[in-house]
Amino acid sequence: MNHIHTLLHPKTYRFIDQSSLGPGFSALQSFATDDALAISVGQGTSSTTARLWVHHNTIVLGIPDARLPYISEAVDYLKSEDYQVIVRNSGGLAVVLDEGVLNLSLIFPDSKDVNIHEGYEAMVVFIKHLFADLTDQIEAYEITQSYCPGTYDLSINRRKFAGISQRRVKHGSAVQIYLDVSGNGEERARLLKNFYEIGRREEETRFVYPDIDPSVMASMNELLGTKLTVADVRDRILYQLSDFSEKVVVQQLEGEEMDTFNKRFEQMIERNAKALERIE
Repeated sequence: MNHIHTLLHPKTYRFIDQSSLGPGFSALQSFATDDALAISVGQGTSSTTARLWVHHNTIVLGIPDARLPYISEAVDYLKSEDYQVIVRNSGGLAVVLDEGVLNLSLIFPDSKDVNIHEGYEAMVVFIKHLFADLTDQIEAYEITQSYCPGTYDLSINRRKFAGISQRRVKHGSAVQIYLDVSGNGEERARLLKNFYEIGRREEETRFVYPDIDPSVMASMNELLGTKLTVADVRDRILYQLSDFSEKVVVQQLEGEEMDTFNKRFEQMIERNAKALERIE
């Protein structure tokens, strides 16, 4: 628990809010941003960083999703529903991002001294503190029939509203969570249920894809009877960062970070293009 407390209580938090950049801000740019930040935080040239981001009608596929037997038809279905599709270059499976989903990245240093589970646990503790005035019922365990199921799914009364992933780059670690704040969780899940049914059909696959039950997913507003907005949760996060540290500094990417971002972004564009070429 010592490591987790140290991770969450740095002297200074750096805060980057990209939650209102609009549809022109792509998920590929987000992943490149977190890579650039993980490198600078890991090198000690940046303090521990919290970054907020929102993407509009975007499906982020995992590498295993791109290997579905009928992936081309499945992607066509997502596009027909007005979603853009990208393939991430890391683990995990498909997730739905839209204007009611707030993404938070906490970028920590010392990834070689802090094990991967402590990074996940730190995010769980952060989120429980974030909504402590609304509920004490948040649990972290795998919701097997959700989309992108994982050990650190967050749920209330067995209905998932958030999922956590982690990307470790050199000495830095970006722990990322998507929070279904508003909107209809079942509709998001039904979209991906249809995606997997179209992409897999009745064929046997080596990889076990999720058998999604839309009823196990919901937004926070649906679970808590609240009317939270993404902006409300942003304000909560900023308040909590101030409570957990001595100082919060607003600072966008600069200098070498921009150079790293540009390189990582180009790499991600190339990898994504190759993945989508195989799909098409």
